[in-house]
Amino acid sequence: MKITFMGAGSTVFARNVIGDCMCSEVLRDAEFALYDIDGQRLEESRTILEAMRKAKGGYGRISTFLGTENRKDALRGADFVVNAIQVGLYDPCTIIDFEVPKKYGLRQTIGDTLGIGGIMRGLRTIPVMEDFARDMEEVCPDALFLNYTNPMAILSGYMQRYTGVSTVGLCHSVQVCSSSLLRTVGMEDRIEGVRDLIAGINHMAWLLKIEDKDGNDLYPEVRERIEACLADPDCKNKVRLEYIKNFGYYVTESSEHNAEYNPFYIKSRYPELIERYNIPLDEYPRRCVNQIEGWKKEYAEILESGIKERERSREYASHIMESVVTDTAYQIGGNVLNDQGYIMNLPREACVEVPCLVNGTGVHPCGVGALPVQCAAMNMTNINVQLLTIEAARTRKLDHIYQAAMLDPHTGSELDIDTIKKMVDDLIEAHGDWLPKYH
Repeated sequence: MKITFMGAGSTVFARNVIGDCMCSEVLRDAEFALYDIDGQRLEESRTILEAMRKAKGGYGRISTFLGTENRKDALRGADFVVNAIQVGLYDPCTIIDFEVPKKYGLRQTIGDTLGIGGIMRGLRTIPVMEDFARDMEEVCPDALFLNYTNPMAILSGYMQRYTGVSTVGLCHSVQVCSSSLLRTVGMEDRIEGVRDLIAGINHMAWLLKIEDKDGNDLYPEVRERIEACLADPDCKNKVRLEYIKNFGYYVTESSEHNAEYNPFYIKSRYPELIERYNIPLDEYPRRCVNQIEGWKKEYAEILESGIKERERSREYASHIMESVVTDTAYQIGGNVLNDQGYIMNLPREACVEVPCLVNGTGVHPCGVGALPVQCAAMNMTNINVQLLTIEAARTRKLDHIYQAAMLDPHTGSELDIDTIKKMVDDLIEAHGDWLPKYH
């Protein structure tokens, strides 16, 4: 068996996913093929994973592939391909995504999923993933592509619509959605055995049902506790609680993410909302800097004291692979093309996040019917941007980038059309060769 990791220089995540595989008796004998275009980061990952492999009993083997000229060899014969690339990295591209819009008065929190930052991130990543897809169609046509890279719905949706690669998008937020809500409202004692139903789009999938282990609906008690939480100045989850108040349901991804997926919370005319809802502007750049520094320290400690014992995480990837290999059932929340109408009141060309059954024949999405109309309406404001960004990447038409930005809920609520177009032009110029040419 061969498991290829694209973007293996994402060392912490590569360690988690491949470390999970090494914890599985089914997967530990695999060849773990690491691919990256950064030699130093690739070597750091190899060093850590080789030490981990030996600590786990020396099963399997690790191979490395540096640069685009070796990409096909990294993919050749792969059974599973895990994608965690970040095209343009923090420096320069994430910095550009945040600093150029600031000149126009547009502030962001994360900028990796929606908003002008998510649009630009998608546009510079799709061409690279298109290259991956063409190589995979040639050298590992039956491989399952597990995409972890954001913007999830844009990238997974492009792969699902315009390539022959079997693709499922995976996110961390579905697994912890219910527990995060219960912890926020002080109902930690109800987490054990909790049952839920989650569907929508990535980072804005809705917690449609939440029941305790005895089948009792927990939403009524949650709603009784919301006002006290919103009144707490230290509560960091206020945007998601406001979603429950105003749209009826909690969402999968954090409040700092969801603060920029709508026109409600980051508004230059209402600066007091930032403090009221504890919205951390420029949060993703801050995280990037901290992660880079943190990894340097952690890497030095590992080289000095060795690998610590680790347990298998809750990441979906290794469990999906194990399920496919052993033909045992496993349920995930996956990002899949809505071509069969799994969510009836969202477009068929949208990438949706729904419960999926995994077994020996792959990933099988489950139909969930129609979302509550207000939830579907909120999702559509994001899907509009996702579909137009995909169309821009496919056609190379500049107008579609303008349209994606104009229809982005946050951008469109803050800037006029002429300013949006000028900002897009400046972003494209600042990105230089990180983007293809548009006409």
